Amino acid sequence: MEVPALNHMNTNNIKKIGANGKDGFKNQRKDSEGSMELPNLEFEYGDTDSTTAELSELYSYTEEPEFNLNRECFEEDFRRHVKEQRWAELTEAGQKSHVMRLLNALEVTDRQKRLTVARAILYLAQGVFGDCSCEEEVMRWSRSNVFLLYEMGIFTALLELLAMEIENSQACSSAVRKPAISLADSTELRVLLSIMYLMVEVMRQEDEEDRPEWKTARQAFKTELGFPVYNGEPFALLLFGMVTKFCSMNAPHFPMKKVLLLLWKTILLTVGGLEELQERKVCVREHAGLPPLPEDPLQVVRLMRAASPPPSAMELIEQTQQKRGRRSRRPLLKQDSLDTYNERDPFKSEEVREDEEEEEADAAMEHDVDPLERDVIRDVIIQPPPMPPLLRPPSDRLSFPRGLPWAPKVREKDIEHFLEMSRNKFIGFTLGGDTETLVGLPRPIHESVKTLKQHKYVSMAEVQIKREEELQQCPMTMGEEEVEETPAEILYQGMLPNLSQYVIALLKLLLAAAPTSKAKTDSINILADVLPEEMPVTVLQSMRLGIDVNRHKEIIVKAISALLLLLLKHFKLNHIYQFEYICQHLVFANCIPLILKFFNQNIMSYISAKNSICVLDFPHCVVHDMPELTAESLEAGDSGEFCWRNLFSCINLLRVLNKLTKWKHSRTMMLVVFKSAPILKRALKVKQAMMQLYVLKLLKMQTKYLGRQWRKSNMKTMSAIYQKVRHRLNDDWAYGNADMDARPWDFQAEECALRESMERFHSRRYEGGERRAGELAAVDNCLSSVLGRRVELPHDFPRSYPLWLEREVFAQPIQWEGLLQAL
Repeated sequence: MEVPALNHMNTNNIKKIGANGKDGFKNQRKDSEGSMELPNLEFEYGDTDSTTAELSELYSYTEEPEFNLNRECFEEDFRRHVKEQRWAELTEAGQKSHVMRLLNALEVTDRQKRLTVARAILYLAQGVFGDCSCEEEVMRWSRSNVFLLYEMGIFTALLELLAMEIENSQACSSAVRKPAISLADSTELRVLLSIMYLMVEVMRQEDEEDRPEWKTARQAFKTELGFPVYNGEPFALLLFGMVTKFCSMNAPHFPMKKVLLLLWKTILLTVGGLEELQERKVCVREHAGLPPLPEDPLQVVRLMRAASPPPSAMELIEQTQQKRGRRSRRPLLKQDSLDTYNERDPFKSEEVREDEEEEEADAAMEHDVDPLERDVIRDVIIQPPPMPPLLRPPSDRLSFPRGLPWAPKVREKDIEHFLEMSRNKFIGFTLGGDTETLVGLPRPIHESVKTLKQHKYVSMAEVQIKREEELQQCPMTMGEEEVEETPAEILYQGMLPNLSQYVIALLKLLLAAAPTSKAKTDSINILADVLPEEMPVTVLQSMRLGIDVNRHKEIIVKAISALLLLLLKHFKLNHIYQFEYICQHLVFANCIPLILKFFNQNIMSYISAKNSICVLDFPHCVVHDMPELTAESLEAGDSGEFCWRNLFSCINLLRVLNKLTKWKHSRTMMLVVFKSAPILKRALKVKQAMMQLYVLKLLKMQTKYLGRQWRKSNMKTMSAIYQKVRHRLNDDWAYGNADMDARPWDFQAEECALRESMERFHSRRYEGGERRAGELAAVDNCLSSVLGRRVELPHDFPRSYPLWLEREVFAQPIQWEGLLQAL
């Protein structure tokens, strides 16, 4: 197959871009840990970026000439039926009449005529920009036309055409044989997917000025996409099928960026975004009789401030060497000179520093280096004497905020473990899972248990696991489970048979689009819908194509990261075993090392990358005159201090990694084995509160395995974890005490036990309902009923029955006395 060779050739062509293109990811594994520091980023996390940004990312810069082609196709057809009028001047009835003519023309057999009509429809969905004078007017007409197209049934017709193009074996075989695949090989698919994406993205957005019929149409469209409407499966599964077919090399011409964007926005519309998820979580907890959530995580994160990144080792050594020039060397100190040492040392004893506490606290906050870190490095370089025993710990010197951002949580398992240890220590025996009996325990233990119970948090996962155990143990008593047909449940049922294929395909695309990935001969070609038919011949064209290719990869990473996070969050709320099932597939498909490989780059350069050309973004490029592009303007890029989609992707991937490893010791050990701590610590240089929070969570869960020396030399990171991450009251994450859950020989058993629980869940809930009903049916003990039941006998039964009687009945001696005695 020659597609990978094309990918290699394209990479070589793109290398001609110049210094800007090469320096972006030249040294992926070497992070510039100098004093350069990114400022605080004014980034607001959400489901998506702004509407114009999301629409502009649908098109590659190579597709720019097609905007005018769409306009020409529409105006040519429009002038044949409407004389001396523009689209905006038509009445609503006139617009519906013309859309109906376009809908009828979509059913012609001529492929070229069908494509021309589809381009005319795409021009309507794009907002008839030829009649508009500003971007706001384009967006307004796009919204109006999209609701009109849906009302006239355009989406259903497009769905049938899309299915026909997917099954077009001639196009697939032609693309497989081609040595070089370009935009021209996916023209029909790109036009259809663009119309559908515009309809999904525009109708997904709610507006206060929407008419009542538009609100009704949005709800109907959401229901239509979420429920099985095409071949008995949701629309998202059709797109998942396109992804797997592309990754299996059976359809290399599929425009994968558009497919992934449409898949992400379809699932976002059907199952809901962050706000809908939070509302549903509140309702589900209320229905289960659980107390309300202690806080809204999104609101807490938005109020957080970014912390200063921890200094690198080189910075610590340089600052220490500078201090050595100003400070007298004291390799040895006598006992009578300890007072002098305390006067010079920032750590003073309680009596000496009582009057200077406030001044020293302010001075400590001004320095970039933590006091303990400074002393550790000074110990290594100039070998001072041991620290006096009555020194104040450095944590008392830091001015922490008055209140921590998160309410602490305690699991039922934590209370049981605490009581088990206390009973073994003071009484000598345990009471199993009893958390109420405190007889024989000292008073401080009573107070501790009371405090733990005040912060006890029962998650929906614990309720669902307990309910599943009851259904497994008492199927007759509990009866049939009533499963609510939510959009997430319907989507999971459709994905379940091929879930592993979907997961592997998404991770393959993520690997191919990651900036740290190198072109290989067997890698898939994700550039089919960005490369032109003719490769660039000038430096300016090469620079533009290079920016387009990098932007193309960034958008793919953004769509996949958002899609994975969306699936994980909704499946976790729907049922914990659905969440664990997809998580285990991700882990077995090497998602954890893949995400770590993604972050093993100069993450600050990735987030501040300027792979965009504002004048070529839609709808700016169709409304304003195109200025002359120069190499300098392309190198300058966007004026923003960071790239929204790249920071969004990084946060999503960190959240996915958190969900995969949380409370899973075997997966946490994978983070340790893959040496994720220095990779994650470099990510702390990005001064954005939400990203830092999830990095610190990942560092917190593995600190007990990193050793005392790592914690000692990273006290500033430990302090940031204490300030920003939620506390578990009896968690010894900062001390590295080995507990029963941390035994390495239990790691494999933990995954196996989880897999067995998931298999039992799927067998009970989704597999063989009739078979289970037969197994659980009552036994018929009535003799006449059993003897009167008709039994289907095999056709050779009359021939073998006499032989069976002779061998099994008549030839066997029967001891009647023993039988009667037994009765």
